[in-house]
Amino acid sequence: QVQVEESGGGSVQAGGSLILSCAASGRPGATYGMGWFRQAPGKGREFVAAITWNGDNTYYADSVKGRFTISRDNAKNKNTVYLRIDSLTPEDTAVYSCAVAAHGPPITSYSASNPNLYDYWGQGTQVTVSS
Repeated sequence: QVQVEESGGGSVQAGGSLILSCAASGRPGATYGMGWFRQAPGKGREFVAAITWNGDNTYYADSVKGRFTISRDNAKNKNTVYLRIDSLTPEDTAVYSCAVAAHGPPITSYSASNPNLYDYWGQGTQVTVSS
């Protein structure tokens, strides 16, 4: 079992920046591929970004490239990933959820956006952007 907890959401003005964090805790010594999804009011869940277990590869939805940056610090907190969001717009308003790929194949450019790849999900953190 892997526990997943997001933090860092909040209310911000358009044009601002935000950093979301996601901490996953599971089997000692394990390192997981992790991803972020979001769901805006009245819309379906949307893939945002993902990062492989070692941080060597990152993947982004086309809609967020250039503004979103996913990263992890494997030297310190191995299963903590960050999502930096710059130039926020009201369209970024959503619940952002972190997901962990713990049991299946590694994250690839083909699979990163598939929610079925991920085994554990956090509760989500709300991001609200006002104009």
